Amino acid sequence: MTLISVLVGVTFFYNENMLIAQFYLRKENMEKAEMWLANITNFEKQLFKNQHGYYFLLIGLIESRTSPLKSEKYFKRALSLGLTMSHNIAMAYLSLAGISMAKRNKREATRFLQEAKRADTNKLLAEQIKAMKDQMGLMDRTQTKFR
Repeated sequence: MTLISVLVGVTFFYNENMLIAQFYLRKENMEKAEMWLANITNFEKQLFKNQHGYYFLLIGLIESRTSPLKSEKYFKRALSLGLTMSHNIAMAYLSLAGISMAKRNKREATRFLQEAKRADTNKLLAEQIKAMKDQMGLMDRTQTKFR
């Protein structure tokens, strides 16, 4: 009985489409995650205000698998609408840093990496941030070789 009440409580406060999409994202089944997010036709009416940012974060994560440069607008929108968990903010900034590196915009990539490092209070993304900085260092070396 308590399991049923917990299930009802969770689906009341969290949109079940978002929960199932997150589940499929963790399983790396992008098609099903995208299908469940597509069930949200009007996010402003179907989601609570604090879930709007997470909606765009999930869309950005799915979009980044197929076309990373197009996912930039979703990550920026997620950050502008607000994310409450620091590791999600750091993940969005880290994704934006990767997109900026792909565009060869080192200044913006550095700024996004600094924001990601500041937001990653629990050091969950410390390895990824370090790897991205190392990648930027390699990018500098390859640019100087071709000059």
